[in-house]
Amino acid sequence: MSRGLFILFEGCDRSGKTTQSTRLVQALTDMGVKAKLVKFPDRTTAIGKMIDGYLTQKSQLSDQAIHLLFSANRWEAMSQMRADLENGITLVVDRYAFSGVAFSAAKRMDFKWCKSPDIGLLAPDRVFFMDIHPDDAAKREGYGEEVYEKREFQLDVRAKFFSMMDKSWAIIDAMKDADLIHRQILLLTKKAMQAQEAEPKPIAKLWA
Repeated sequence: MSRGLFILFEGCDRSGKTTQSTRLVQALTDMGVKAKLVKFPDRTTAIGKMIDGYLTQKSQLSDQAIHLLFSANRWEAMSQMRADLENGITLVVDRYAFSGVAFSAAKRMDFKWCKSPDIGLLAPDRVFFMDIHPDDAAKREGYGEEVYEKREFQLDVRAKFFSMMDKSWAIIDAMKDADLIHRQILLLTKKAMQAQEAEPKPIAKLWA
């Protein structure tokens, strides 16, 4: 049995990651592909609840502490994610370590330090970067409800994302019609699945 793929959605706030990741899981399921949606932060765990309190501005934490909590929240999911991939389940993930680095580095924290807690996490096979200018994101419903949703900060976050991109990333224009975006992402996902079938690659580790 071939392993599942790790498909990741990244991007600034209110770029449509959750909408498109949910649609992709449904489309893959309809095709008969075993697929599962994973969201970070996972706010249901003890660590995730601490993160949620910070993001909704109910509690305060130092920049270093919240960064490490985000990383710990990812690490606590690794064994289950690896098991799912090895069992042929394709994981569609909404945010990951790249968000952690981009947001913390935008606070002027050391870039190498920001990456270090996540070294060795599972690496995604394909990354879809939902690209939207913060001015356009600000017009979307719910913008500004969480601590990081500020224009200048989001611009800096976007720049940090671009600095981490490699050939596994695809930049998606998040201002396009949602149906067009979905079709584009589904096509690219099918190609990634075909490539894995033709030339199987093992699960890789991030930045290792």
